[in-house]
Amino acid sequence: MALGIEGVATELRSVYASGKTKTFQWRVSQLKAILRLTTDHEKEIAEALRSDLNKPEHEAFIHEIAAISTTCKFVLKELRKWMTPEKVKTTMNTFPSSAEIVSEPLGVVLIVSTWNYPFLLSLDPLIGAIAAGNAVVLKPSEVAPATSALLVKLLGEYMDTSAVRVVEGAVPETTALLEQKWDKIFYTGNGRVGRIILAAAAKHLTPVVLELGGKCPVVVDSNTNLKVTARRIISGKWGCNSGQTCVSPDYVITTKEFASTLVDAFSSELEAFYGKDPVHSNDLSSIVNSRHFDRLTSYLDEDKVSGKIVIGGQRDRANLKIAPTVVLNAPEDSLIMTEEIFGPLLPIITVNKIEDSIRLISSREKPLAAYLFTNDKNLTEEFIRNVSTGGMCINDTTLHLVEPTLPFGGVGESGMGAYHGKFSFEAFSHKKSVLQRGFTGDVEARFPPYTPGKLKFLKAMLSGSILRILRALLGW
Repeated sequence: MALGIEGVATELRSVYASGKTKTFQWRVSQLKAILRLTTDHEKEIAEALRSDLNKPEHEAFIHEIAAISTTCKFVLKELRKWMTPEKVKTTMNTFPSSAEIVSEPLGVVLIVSTWNYPFLLSLDPLIGAIAAGNAVVLKPSEVAPATSALLVKLLGEYMDTSAVRVVEGAVPETTALLEQKWDKIFYTGNGRVGRIILAAAAKHLTPVVLELGGKCPVVVDSNTNLKVTARRIISGKWGCNSGQTCVSPDYVITTKEFASTLVDAFSSELEAFYGKDPVHSNDLSSIVNSRHFDRLTSYLDEDKVSGKIVIGGQRDRANLKIAPTVVLNAPEDSLIMTEEIFGPLLPIITVNKIEDSIRLISSREKPLAAYLFTNDKNLTEEFIRNVSTGGMCINDTTLHLVEPTLPFGGVGESGMGAYHGKFSFEAFSHKKSVLQRGFTGDVEARFPPYTPGKLKFLKAMLSGSILRILRALLGW
C-alpha cells in the first residue's frame, strides 16, 4: 500500500507540473463537477449519512448537501476575482516600479477528513484546494465507511482523476500518506492526531491547517430572551449531529441564581423538539459507534456526576442513542468537564456573577468557538475583547461557520489556519510578490564606489524629505 500511495503522489506531481490545474477553465470545470455530483446524487448522499450516523435527512440536507452546493456557487462566482493579481502601491525605496501580489497554487496537497460531517468536511476543503489550482489527494474517514465509499465512486465518475484522487483506508494508509512530501496538509479531527500530522509535516517543512476542537463554552446571562436562547443552544448542541460537532456547545456557564430557570427552559424546549422519549426520536442522530457510545456513558456514570443529571440520561446501546442530557454543577475534575464531550451531554456550571465566566474561560485552553447570550452591550464588548477563541457568535450558536465571508479556524489547542469562502482559496495558495521595473531610473547612490555624499543622499531620500534630498543633491 505504501508503494501504491507513493505512486499516487508521484503521478499527481507530474500532472501538476504540466500546468493543467492552474488554468481558470480547469478549476471551473472541477467545481461545476462537484456541484453536479451533489445535486445529482442528493438521495444517495443522504442515505450514506443515514447509514454512517443515522443522520436525519433534514440535517443531512442543510448541514452537508446544501452547504456544499452553496459553497460551490459562491466560489464559482468569485473565483476570477480571487485569481486576478492584486495591484499594490510602491514606495520611494523602489521608484520607479510597479508591484502586484499573485496567488499561485501550492502544488500537490493532502486533505485528511473526519467522520462527523463526512461529506461536508471532505468536499469543503477540496473545493478550496481546487479553486486555488492544486492537485489533491483526499483521505476520507474510515469511521464513516458508507460516505467514504460513495466519495470514491462519485469523485471517480465526475472529477478529473488524473489530478484529484481519493485514498481510502485507516491508520496504515494514513501513515503511508504522511510519509510522502506534500505542499500542504489539511486535517480535520482531534488534537492527538493533529500532533501526529504536525510532526510528520515537520519532516518535510510542509505547512498545515489543523481544524481541531476543544470545549466550546456558552455563557448565558439572565438579561436575555430565555426561550430564544434555549432553542438556539439546543439547535447548536443536539440539532447538529447530536453534539458530535467541533463547534457544538460543550458546556454552559450561568449564574447560580439563574441556573434553575435555564434548566426549566431547556427541559421545555427539548420536549417540544424531541418528545417525551427522545432516544426514539427520528430527529436525533445516533452516536457514531459503540466505542464513542461507551466513552460518553462513562462520563455520565462517573460517581461524581451521576447524581447531578437534571435532564435526560436515558440511553439505548442497541441503537447507539443517548437522550439529550443536562448535568448541573459537575465537578471541575470530572471527565465531562476535562474532556471534549463530542456528544449529546451538556454540563452547566455556575458562577456568582456573569462576568466571572470570562475569567473562567480564559483559564482554560482556547476553544474553537465561544458563545454569549445577553442583551447587555457592555458584557458583549468585554466578551469579544477578552475571550480568545477561533470564532464566536453572540446570541446564537454555530452559525458563524456557515458565513463564507468569515474565516473559520482555531487558535492554540483548537487548531491553526482557517478556511471557508476566500479563506479556503487562500489556505491553498501562496501569495507571491512581484515587483517590476524598467531599465531606467537607477539611483547611482545605490552602487559602489560608496561615498559620504552617496550615503547622505540615500538617507535623505529614504527620509522622504524633499528639502533634505535637495540639500544632498546640491551639497548644502
